[in-house]
Amino acid sequence: MEITPEVNNLYQKLLGELKKFGEITVEEKKTSFHIKGSGAAFAGVHPRKAFFILNIVAAEPIKSFRIVEQEQVSAHRFHNRIKIEKAADIDKELLSWLKEAYLLMV
Repeated sequence: MEITPEVNNLYQKLLGELKKFGEITVEEKKTSFHIKGSGAAFAGVHPRKAFFILNIVAAEPIKSFRIVEQEQVSAHRFHNRIKIEKAADIDKELLSWLKEAYLLMV
């Protein structure tokens, strides 16, 4: 998959933070990356030219102005999508949502 250097830098920053949670693996798909802990994927990265869409799995919808789209995928699973444009977007709040997702999917 082709990814711009700017978006790759953001993606690598995100991966660096996620590795602090524990062991993670990344599955490269045709148009995205699925990020897994010891269980199923807890996040997905969908690169665009100048940003990426981060999909976070949760037990309920995340209530935040930062969420650009939500989808209920099963009775107790929601996908919450966030636009990541700059390094500052990978902040404490975002990482707390990702940590919850990581723990949910172990």
